[in-house]
Amino acid sequence: MGENRFIGEFPKIGIRPTVDGRRRGVRESIEDHAIGLANAVAQFLSENLKYSNGESVQCVVADTCIGGVAEAAACAEKFRREGVGVSITVTPSWCYGIETMDMDPHIPKAVWGFNGTERPGAVYLAAVLAAHNHKGLPAFGIYGRDVQDLGDTTIPGDVQEKLLKFAKAGLAVATLRGKSYLSMGSVSMGIAGSIVKDDFFQEYLGMRNEYVESVEFLRRMELEIFDKEEYEKAYKWVKEHFVFGEDINEPKGQRTAEQKEKDLQTSIKMAIIARDLMIGNEKLAEQGWVEEACGHNALIAGFQGQRQWTDHYPNGDFMEAILNSSFDWNGKRAPYILATENDCMNGVTMAFGHLLTNTAQVFADVRTYWSPDAVKRVTGKVPTGKAQGGFIHLINSGPAALDGTGQQKIDGNPAIKPFWDITDDEMMACIKNTQLRPGNTGYFRGGGYSTDFTTKGDMPVTISRLNYIKGLGPVLQIAEGYTVELGDEMHDSLDLRTDPTWPTTWFVPNLTGEGAFKDVYSVMNNWGSNHCVVTYGHVGSEFMTLASMLRIPVNMHNVSSESIYRPSAWNMFGTQESEQADFRACQNFGPLYK
Repeated sequence: MGENRFIGEFPKIGIRPTVDGRRRGVRESIEDHAIGLANAVAQFLSENLKYSNGESVQCVVADTCIGGVAEAAACAEKFRREGVGVSITVTPSWCYGIETMDMDPHIPKAVWGFNGTERPGAVYLAAVLAAHNHKGLPAFGIYGRDVQDLGDTTIPGDVQEKLLKFAKAGLAVATLRGKSYLSMGSVSMGIAGSIVKDDFFQEYLGMRNEYVESVEFLRRMELEIFDKEEYEKAYKWVKEHFVFGEDINEPKGQRTAEQKEKDLQTSIKMAIIARDLMIGNEKLAEQGWVEEACGHNALIAGFQGQRQWTDHYPNGDFMEAILNSSFDWNGKRAPYILATENDCMNGVTMAFGHLLTNTAQVFADVRTYWSPDAVKRVTGKVPTGKAQGGFIHLINSGPAALDGTGQQKIDGNPAIKPFWDITDDEMMACIKNTQLRPGNTGYFRGGGYSTDFTTKGDMPVTISRLNYIKGLGPVLQIAEGYTVELGDEMHDSLDLRTDPTWPTTWFVPNLTGEGAFKDVYSVMNNWGSNHCVVTYGHVGSEFMTLASMLRIPVNMHNVSSESIYRPSAWNMFGTQESEQADFRACQNFGPLYK
């Protein structure tokens, strides 16, 4: 387990056993069953969910069953004291809807109505969901497909699936709330995603915005406002373990050996300083830098870099790559979320993926669509397998987490895992399959190092991107698919047409034959920005559940309809065209914190 690097405790899940409030036999006959269900849910979630530092998720069960307003209020007060950020109401019977419901407007909420014939839990579920919808407090309904016997406290598989999907997304919402986005620099090269819209962060995510100029890096380096012992440790670790690749610059554009050595030292210092800016470092207070030791409580950060910084100083590629990875010179740990070019919208998308999966996220350009005909023309070969219909080249100048090499394994297959599941051998394999390459001085006049690797194939992944549209607000797009390998000859022919010092992921989306997923070209042609995030696993439905909690519509996805899980109110906006219903529901309810 790692440390909790943020101020405050991790949010807990509150479990609310709810019953029919009528005494003299009715309530008494069902209380034990209700409490048994609540405890079973708490145990199930704690055993199957972890926070980003590897600790088991904590659940809080109400002190008593909730049969009326007084007990609902007592439960709410306990949840407030205990730091509950997500609530799940559990009942095997009819209850009084508006008297027992969770009324907190900012806490994601779900209701499991037990499917049993002896007591009408399903009737309460329908009634209380109607109450939530009536009052504008959307809630997720959980109703098992098969009837259970009275007193049964087992959790059916379909109920488990919904509990996990809801809880993961709910915890992500609660974790974002109160944290910061730290903008280091300003807008990079005219990229709109670099425009940090504070009202978006405040109203949709409940986050605050913090800003520092790039000159702060210079100040901290010149005044040595960093842990010098840690720097020496980091420098030794990088020199010992990393492979330093070829310099592809023309001789006149190559930096001297002395300059490259200084670039490496600066790059390592930048990584340490960026981390300190995000979360603080108590070692700085020991050196007399008390204010600097505090940090900005930043769950997400972005570094402008280009061009004002990179025209004169080493680029931020090493800093971004190592911080986004699940390990560094101090060992394995949770990734930091750091967006290249200060693309805050991609940074938020990275945070979504990380909080849903606890894994490192790969930041990439959506660079090029390669059609089969174009591949044949350039290489003389035809792509086969999953790549036979064409593929998309995901590549960027070096911020991609080293986990993206695919050198970690699940059941013998390439994967990206939470840091606590990564072995030492897997960590070293990620490093050894990455080259630190002197940066392209045509792009980076100030030098620096980029990270060069190629992602292993056959990894199930989801690419996603949050875009901001004037008059509409944020929208999310999602594409599930697979990484592919092209073979060395085809890979080299295509990869060398761009910058070979950058990490490459060849991606093929799952196609539906319709709309934006008619073919691979359509996916590329409908993508809303030059950037995307690569998340391990087919987790599009989890992204959609999270987006609905935050009232962010999804404009493009290839997730099966059976896997989509949103609040019950969304059905009231239409059941035939779920995408349009999603837009109408999000517009109707508005941002979560507005």
